[in-house]
Amino acid sequence: MKNIQLFLVLMLFFVLPVAAQETAYKTQQNIHYYPEEVNQSDVYINERCVLDVYYPTNKEDFSTIVWFHGGGITQGHKEIPEALKNQGVCVVGVNYRLHPRVKSPDYVEDAAAAVAWTIKNIDDYGGDSTLVFVSGHSAGGYLTSMVGLDKRWLAEFGVDANQIAGLIPFSGHAITHFTIRKERGIPGTQPVVDDMAPLFHVRADAPPLLLITGDREKEMLGRYEENAFLMRMMKVVGHKETRLFEMDGYGHAMTFPAFPLLLEEVKRISEKR
Repeated sequence: MKNIQLFLVLMLFFVLPVAAQETAYKTQQNIHYYPEEVNQSDVYINERCVLDVYYPTNKEDFSTIVWFHGGGITQGHKEIPEALKNQGVCVVGVNYRLHPRVKSPDYVEDAAAAVAWTIKNIDDYGGDSTLVFVSGHSAGGYLTSMVGLDKRWLAEFGVDANQIAGLIPFSGHAITHFTIRKERGIPGTQPVVDDMAPLFHVRADAPPLLLITGDREKEMLGRYEENAFLMRMMKVVGHKETRLFEMDGYGHAMTFPAFPLLLEEVKRISEKR
């Protein structure tokens, strides 16, 4: 009996410290990322422009991933992807306004406002504001590239886009988004590159850029090819940290194999700081 009691004591001695070292997480939901006067001035902004913060509660100076959902800028809802939970990082899931209730560039402004809020406030949760990454799938990937490459959007909120630690768009448009083209009466099969296209804003001093798409034969509307063009032009202008991954065998819904690449990129950059 004494041997059993001693065994149980020893087990508690070794197991409890391990349990105590495990990272705990908390989620704070429906935080408005626009100032209160803006929220009160527009019913749809007040309803839609909110975010959730999923963050470690017993860890300091963690990295943060701002995540934009997909849905063609016409549908979708903020989310904290399961694959990003319990990974030692904070995840900020963002809602933004949708077409047809609003038109371009309102949803891009929302994305910038959410990123700016995160950079300005993540220290209060224990995070490192110099380690804020931006990512998202499809429409969310487009918003990621727009706010990271076109500096005017974050500048509206007093933030330099180069404060972003890294951009990791999943299968996002590099040309002007098809919903914006639809708003202008342009068919989805007719490519446009203007100031609402990430390709229009290639620059050498941008944050590290990791582009991820599905298989070029399975992706929608040449999505791989536009990202390949973006990669090439970023290199042409002198950007040193642009890479492109093609998920062989996966179509547009390529997030499952892409999440580990996102986490590895966050780790790679965070460890260099």
